Amino acid sequence: MKKLFTLVALLACVLGAKAEWVTDYELDYSTKSGFPFYVMGYVPEWVDGVMTDLGGLYEYAEKKDDSERTSDVIVKTDGGTEYYRLDKLPGDDGNIGVWHQYFIADGIPTELDGSYTVTAMVKASKDVTINVNMGWGWNSGEQTSASVNIGTEWAEVEWEYSGIGGTSCNLVAQPNTDAQIEWKWIKVRHNQKEQRPTTWQQWLTDDGQPIIPGVEHQNKWMGDAEFGQWPAWSLELTDGVNINWRTDRAPEICAWALTMGKNNDSGIFNGSELDGRARPFPADIEAEAGNETNHLFAVHVDQIAIIDDDNSIQWSNQFWIQAPKSYKAGEQVRIKFRYKAQSACDVATQWHKMNPSDYLNWTGVGSVSFTQEWQEFDKVVSLDTDGTWSLAFNLTSSSTKDKPQEPNIFYFDDLSWETMVLEEGLFVAASNSATGIEYDFDNATAFAPVEGEEDLYVATVGIEGKQDTWVNEVMISTIRGNDGAFKANTLKPSGAIKSDPDEWPDYTVSSLAKIKLPAAGVWTISIDTKNKQMNFIKVEGEEDADPIDVVTNTTEIVVHGLERDYKPAKDDGTPQDGEDGIGTGQAWDNQFWIVANRTLAAGEVTVLTFKYKASKEAKTTTQCHNEPGQYIHWSAIGDVTFTEEWQDFSTEFTVPSQCDGSDNNGYKNDFKSVAFNMAEIKAACDYEIKDVQWYVKADGLDEGKTWENLIDATGSANFYVKEGAGTEPYQYGGGTGINNVVNNKQNGSAAIYNLAGQKVSKDYKGLVVKSGKKMIQK
Repeated sequence: MKKLFTLVALLACVLGAKAEWVTDYELDYSTKSGFPFYVMGYVPEWVDGVMTDLGGLYEYAEKKDDSERTSDVIVKTDGGTEYYRLDKLPGDDGNIGVWHQYFIADGIPTELDGSYTVTAMVKASKDVTINVNMGWGWNSGEQTSASVNIGTEWAEVEWEYSGIGGTSCNLVAQPNTDAQIEWKWIKVRHNQKEQRPTTWQQWLTDDGQPIIPGVEHQNKWMGDAEFGQWPAWSLELTDGVNINWRTDRAPEICAWALTMGKNNDSGIFNGSELDGRARPFPADIEAEAGNETNHLFAVHVDQIAIIDDDNSIQWSNQFWIQAPKSYKAGEQVRIKFRYKAQSACDVATQWHKMNPSDYLNWTGVGSVSFTQEWQEFDKVVSLDTDGTWSLAFNLTSSSTKDKPQEPNIFYFDDLSWETMVLEEGLFVAASNSATGIEYDFDNATAFAPVEGEEDLYVATVGIEGKQDTWVNEVMISTIRGNDGAFKANTLKPSGAIKSDPDEWPDYTVSSLAKIKLPAAGVWTISIDTKNKQMNFIKVEGEEDADPIDVVTNTTEIVVHGLERDYKPAKDDGTPQDGEDGIGTGQAWDNQFWIVANRTLAAGEVTVLTFKYKASKEAKTTTQCHNEPGQYIHWSAIGDVTFTEEWQDFSTEFTVPSQCDGSDNNGYKNDFKSVAFNMAEIKAACDYEIKDVQWYVKADGLDEGKTWENLIDATGSANFYVKEGAGTEPYQYGGGTGINNVVNNKQNGSAAIYNLAGQKVSKDYKGLVVKSGKKMIQK
């Protein structure tokens, strides 16, 4: 048992710094000669410098000699790749379809948990509403979406995103229209309070002094090649192979290179057969032509060939700028260097781990355009992934299997990998989701050492006797001085938080770890850095809420989906008159809803599970609704494909930003139900669902526990169905249920909870949940 220590509560002063708009990304499409991004099946075309989406009437095939389908219209990307513009062929059901997607921005630097405003100069041939995703990955939960309204005249159109979970994002337009859409430019901004002045530490220096305190280096951190040669150990060969890049000494070289035909693995090494490919080696150091007093790092690319069975070729020749340490997701670094090439070309970049060629992440610092003249690169970037250690340049990025690029020489000079000089220690920032107290990372409270106790630190958030300072969530970090760095270096406890002097959960370092407290109040937090444990004691505040069991509603729901009204295309593939090729029926003629016991706010994270099967294989799409039939947004938990066998479905579902409570044709965009569109197929079909769980996700709780169930344990009050076009949603089976939102523990009058699921007193003011209903308590 650890002794509990107390500390006089400290409340940091709010500086009241003025917020200002910061531009994170901007692109004028007229600066490009064609589509500059990765092609996802559709290629917007360039008309007088305007990126033009001709509507979903065409598809694009890369121009190759063996193409089965050709066209008189050739479309080129900015990189010169050629595509045929082809008329779309109707699908098996005669539906040509107008849905398509393409990038409108990529490589946007973002901050974890940030909010961003996008502005575009855009118009369309008719008034349209399209979906635009902001994504930081391609897995479930790694995108957030917005509905964008576009008119018929040139106008600056603005939309917003929040809760971003990555540090490099893209924007993907997903029109579902045959309208022509034209884009002139795009900007991404955020409203940022004044930041502390930033001091940058240059990692690659020429003064020969240790960069990391207490660590001795065997060579200087030279970024400008003026030391003339690498240390002897770095050039040693064993059986013709330099293997130092595989060891812990790898970071002692700041500039590595991989060139085909040099330092190839062959034969047997350490009892293993080597595969014969080129391996990283210290980059060549050469005098600059015409300025022999200056030295450069040079990479001679003479051979370009496939290096793997998967036809990898772009990274057969590479260059690395390496740091002497690992970085975490969310941390910012500043990369600087001078560069040129014998022949102009574009080079993609990647993040790698400690050892060169140990791939980590594809984003890097984006594409770098080399010319025959010296250029200077200077960019501050937020890192995507834990373990980032080096920046890789893919020197044959424009090569393909059929058309490798010509030999080239790449030159680099004045390399500099810089990191922020920040305050290190232990710091806690706090918020209260119910009362509106926001995180202030600049003024996060510092933990103080406990006198006479080694490795024990303590801090208090909130002020005793002042309820308006009570908090219900904290973030604890080892860094202060920059918001992104604070979020990137947080501590995450292994279990649920309890106010108990004997509860000391272990903790680990984790990006963006928000610690939810069991009740709002004044909290004293102790951290044992030796054993990596933390403790929480509530000094004063609301009554603690207890975790409750996740409930499983075993009601077996059967939806008798009727045959969808349908007319096929004509023999020539064109739609029937007035029917758009899909008849009068719609995918939502048959529907099923799982309805929560309360509305959920944008950004809330929930878990939804159920068992499901159908009388035939049938895909269903899902949507966000308020009450059943009150549509909000097209995307909910993704597509669910039913089969004739029982399957288990489980997902973590984050309520999208579109469910923000704004006005929507007479009702609010408050999310309450997940809708399943059960007329995606033409045929009639019986759909079965059972064993539904829907609850609020809570980190640190034991398995099977939550702070709040969103559906009843019994009955069918949470299930609605609609069978056939023109019918209205109705409650399945009469709808009896217990209607528990949380574990109320009622004694006489109903217990009251805030929106975090925490029990509050009858004197609490604000938005509360009482008897399963949301209301304002004054």
